[in-house]
Amino acid sequence: MRKIITLVIITIIISPLLTNLKGQTAILSTERTSEKSTLNETKMEWWKEARFGMFIHWGLYSVPAGIYNENKVNGIGEWIMNKGKIPVNVYKDYASQFNPVKYNAEEWVKIAKAAGMKYMILTSKHHDGFAMFKSEHPFNIVDATPFKRDAVQELANACKKYNMKFGLYYSQAQDWTAPGGAANGGHWDSVQNGSMSQYLTTKAIPQIKEILAKYNPTVLWFDTPTGMTQEYANQILDVLKQYPDLIYNNRLGGGVKGDLETPEQYIPATGFPGKNWEACMTMNDTWGFKSYDNHWKSSKVIIQNLIDIASKGGNYLLNVGPTSEG
Repeated sequence: MRKIITLVIITIIISPLLTNLKGQTAILSTERTSEKSTLNETKMEWWKEARFGMFIHWGLYSVPAGIYNENKVNGIGEWIMNKGKIPVNVYKDYASQFNPVKYNAEEWVKIAKAAGMKYMILTSKHHDGFAMFKSEHPFNIVDATPFKRDAVQELANACKKYNMKFGLYYSQAQDWTAPGGAANGGHWDSVQNGSMSQYLTTKAIPQIKEILAKYNPTVLWFDTPTGMTQEYANQILDVLKQYPDLIYNNRLGGGVKGDLETPEQYIPATGFPGKNWEACMTMNDTWGFKSYDNHWKSSKVIIQNLIDIASKGGNYLLNVGPTSEG
């Protein structure tokens, strides 16, 4: 969050430049392609004007913060359960330690707005299966932690209050604590065994319905479609069709293109002519909080990235990884 604050003054300075680039990139996109896409759909209008958003990776993984059994675990912070092969019952115990009393959703939104960001996307459930919202499934922030508050609801309310577009990330395929949920590299705990179909029917699809109905996000951000067949993806699409103004990305799986291309941690040389696209990038080397990752990008690099992405017609989704205190 502190890194975001340093961008505020510089963002104000370059705002006129970004405004000019919007018109230029729109012309380029029209000239370069004639293929049918969601490029010019009405629901995309605000998104194409936005150019800059905040990605928030926040969950139980912020408790171990990259360390398990007193050892540093290789890889990005939110993947610690997978990379460290942490047993399900051990990982679930982190919930008793998750009490982000410093969480202030309105403060987060104000920081994002001051930096020139136009939308925010929060991880409602990452690959560890823990929900940051009150859910019928009990492994969630309200029922399983001492915090007892719905973090998603609070951010949704704050975004509405301050006229900030609100979106949610949801891990539709990977779930390392639910029977049948997918896991890159395979399961390591017998508790994870089960059918993907059952997982989708009993957890993923019901939770997707919950977050769409309760929080009304403008964007739904899917990720790593491990094991997602066309049949499975169609079951989720049937839900999404009930929300025609919802924007969703290209990571659902099963051949579904979605509304956005999502290059990760890089900026394509020519963008994606004729398509909506969003480069998601971290400020250090991890998405979820990792206590010893201090490899921060400079403000100069971040601003250069924003200009580069906007000049090519894309949006810059810049990540922050809050601590377990919020």
